[in-house]
Amino acid sequence: MLKSLFVLLALLYPAAAHADWPQRPVTLVVPYAAGGITDVLARVTAERLTRAFGKPFIVENVVGAAGAIATTKVAKAAPDGHTLLFVTVTQLTVAPYMGKVGYDPIRDFAPVAIVATSPFVLSVSADFPAEDLKTFIAHVKARPNELTYGTAGSGSLSHLSAAVFLKRTGLDMVMVPYRGVAPAFSDLLGGSVQMVPATPVELKPFIDGSKVKLLASSGATRSETLPDVPTIAESMPGHDIQTWNGIVVPAQTPTEIVDALVREITRAESDPLFIAQLKKLGVDPSKVAGRDFATVIARDTEVWRKLIPELGLQEQP
Repeated sequence: MLKSLFVLLALLYPAAAHADWPQRPVTLVVPYAAGGITDVLARVTAERLTRAFGKPFIVENVVGAAGAIATTKVAKAAPDGHTLLFVTVTQLTVAPYMGKVGYDPIRDFAPVAIVATSPFVLSVSADFPAEDLKTFIAHVKARPNELTYGTAGSGSLSHLSAAVFLKRTGLDMVMVPYRGVAPAFSDLLGGSVQMVPATPVELKPFIDGSKVKLLASSGATRSETLPDVPTIAESMPGHDIQTWNGIVVPAQTPTEIVDALVREITRAESDPLFIAQLKKLGVDPSKVAGRDFATVIARDTEVWRKLIPELGLQEQP
């Protein structure tokens, strides 16, 4: 009976797994400016963790070098559970293969959990002469290097997701870089570019007004946010390019602290209120944590290690 009570208390109070943690406010470092989707997700998560562990989880925005500055900062932080990184796929699996960074994505971090995922959706204007992926491919193939696509900048995930799709389908389109997806959509609607790959979050304002057609999404399975949009994988098995947001901590952080964080994020992902918050933001909840997160990082690292040189995006020495 007493043993059962202890087990129940451990489940109800994950902080008890490491009684002296947290000793003070915990910093959740975000590698992007305030206001973006990564920042908003981090704040929703920090609020949840604050309630769970009884100490403030404070978001700190550290911008620069596509997130490498923030990532390096956390890599060098004391491994005591008081500095966490709210990371994206870019910092851990893409950036190290596009140029030099001041951290090792595998050696310097311990993975906690993925909070949310999001695919990239191939989007065209409402009057574009293609209604689905098949007719889009045929239309572009008949016009090599005549049509353009807009991205959030060279080397951005929107660029990489489109580049992989184009390479695998043998299509030739001209990439037009923008400072963010919003101006790319302005030109999409104006006819200056013919396609923009974007996340459901970025698409929200345009879906509601029926200004764009959504041809296909890049994840392995259909997005919970856009369940009626087919995946590229339905036509091209094995295609799976998406972004994720998750938490990692400096390597050598005590296992008890990592496990406590894993338990709480896992619990949150089964909470209807937390799930509703994520879906309202336009992202898909995730149930990937701990070793499974490590597997995702290793898998994506291998994917981008091969693809970036193939796409000609590797920084030259």
